[in-house]
Amino acid sequence: MHSTSPAPAVRPPAPPQRDDSTGLASLSDWTAVVRTHLPHLSPAVVTVLALWSFGMVVAQSCGLTTVACTVAQLLGKKESAARQQLREWCYDKADKRGRHRQDWDVTTCFGPLLTWILSWWDPSERRLALAMDATTLGQRFTVLVISVVYRGCAIPVAWKVVGAHEQGRWRPHWEALFTHLHGRVPADWAVLVCADRGLYARWLYRHIVGLGWHPFLRINRGGLFRVQGHACWRSLLTVVPLPGHGWRGRVTCFKGQPLDCTLVARSRCAAQRSVADPHRPRSRECGGLLVLSARLD
Repeated sequence: MHSTSPAPAVRPPAPPQRDDSTGLASLSDWTAVVRTHLPHLSPAVVTVLALWSFGMVVAQSCGLTTVACTVAQLLGKKESAARQQLREWCYDKADKRGRHRQDWDVTTCFGPLLTWILSWWDPSERRLALAMDATTLGQRFTVLVISVVYRGCAIPVAWKVVGAHEQGRWRPHWEALFTHLHGRVPADWAVLVCADRGLYARWLYRHIVGLGWHPFLRINRGGLFRVQGHACWRSLLTVVPLPGHGWRGRVTCFKGQPLDCTLVARSRCAAQRSVADPHRPRSRECGGLLVLSARLD
């Protein structure tokens, strides 16, 4: 008989060690960038702001738990500690733990954010489009936002969160947001401010013109207008009677509260199939686009 000896045990290969040095270096670099463009913020605020923004990009999520898990792995700390650090950053001063806690006013970042974006602008491009929007989150909040429009994206640069059922007008909030941004755009730039139908107001049009910017405000088709130099008032429904056509001209809009402006109109038709019977011929549902604008000479 041949003696047999047990085969030597094969030790499984050790799992590869995760090298977070590259990630830490990238986080350090990003923190320096944030500090450069937002120099008025304290080091503590900059640190957590960099953690939040860097963590969201790496995690591809803005959820607190996901970002906290990513930050904890990167920094080699407990997830609960990372979560608390990120969460307390959003608290008011009185709700934070420890001493020497402070509040910071997010509105002080609006102007620097716009300056930061424009620092990447093509030097030969001296035009800027801003978009106004009011987004409601369920029955809890309404977020008033002004964003920079760039390559099909809207980058928020100024905002105000109000209660969904909060009493009062939005006018003071919008005017304050524009005030934060106004001095950050060179005076010789053409700035177009766009808003959808629900936000139009005569004071808004005049406020934008007063800043030296160009309003581009969509309006409803109800109301009257009069071509400048003509005495007859006409319905806005008759600006462009034929589908696929457009018109632009100087008008006085709204007989009750007249406003001298440029009216841009476009009639469009969208072909649709019946949901109940997809084999029926396409019906044509026509709509229109009416925009009030201003030409500043």
